[in-house]
Amino acid sequence: MKRILFIDSVHPLIREELAAHGFSCEFILDQGKEDLMKSVHHYFGIIIRSRINLDEDILSKATELRFIGRVGAGMENIDVKYAESNGVLCFNSPEGNRDAVGEHTTGMLLSLMNNLNRADRQVREGKWNREENRGTEIKGKTVGIIGYGNMGSAFAQRLRGFEATVISYDKYKKNYSDGNTVETTLEKIFESTDILSLHVPLTEETRFMCDRAFFERFKKNIWFINTSRGPVVHASDLADQIKSGKIIGAALDVLEYENSSFENLSVHFPDAFRFLLESDKVILTPHIAGWTVESDIKLAKVLTDKILKAFPVA
Repeated sequence: MKRILFIDSVHPLIREELAAHGFSCEFILDQGKEDLMKSVHHYFGIIIRSRINLDEDILSKATELRFIGRVGAGMENIDVKYAESNGVLCFNSPEGNRDAVGEHTTGMLLSLMNNLNRADRQVREGKWNREENRGTEIKGKTVGIIGYGNMGSAFAQRLRGFEATVISYDKYKKNYSDGNTVETTLEKIFESTDILSLHVPLTEETRFMCDRAFFERFKKNIWFINTSRGPVVHASDLADQIKSGKIIGAALDVLEYENSSFENLSVHFPDAFRFLLESDKVILTPHIAGWTVESDIKLAKVLTDKILKAFPVA
């Protein structure tokens, strides 16, 4: 039987479906890099989330490997180029949590622009501050989306009822304007945006893409949302832009200070992070935009279907 190694905990649907098609599924959830390098040559496939980076060191030992399945969207913890150059197919499943991300991003925006978090906290403290918590409507605003894949398009679809103008820029896609967005240039994003939402993968090109120079190119003061990856945004520059008023408010599901597994924050909290924690102009969630009951199932189903389409019989 062809052996599949599960490095991370996942929805049981994946194991059940692969086992039903003749694969032998093995779970080793506490194995480190060195141990994995000693055993990886036994496996036909690997199922992973984000606990371990599948780099060239590991993949060079994986002589029988034919596929890697990433439960989720981002592929930054897999050396995809090296894997594919050695005949290893790499699958991910962004279709599985696009709806969750679209809804979470919309919810964060509504909370941010209507001061819901601050107002809730104040009421619980016995404060009844109405004027201080006067909100701002999405209607009539221009929402700029950078990255129009599964996540960006899901967010755009959910904005349809708000009567906002939705424009988007994607360096790697063309002619994708639809009923939910108008494709535009990055220059137009800087010129027209009131609300900016990031939906880009983490690559060497996007790492710290959003720095001081980036934010200062916006003509207007903006609301800012990041549900993509933390290191896309330079946190200290973001904090400075909030202090200056260039960024009116920020909704962050991801942070520069996350560990690579996304399971914990770094133990080192610089001043910029402390500012983000304490500012009532910032909403924070712990990398859960795509983390719903439904997406757990859909991520598993999408990934399994892709694997079985490529390898229908073990």
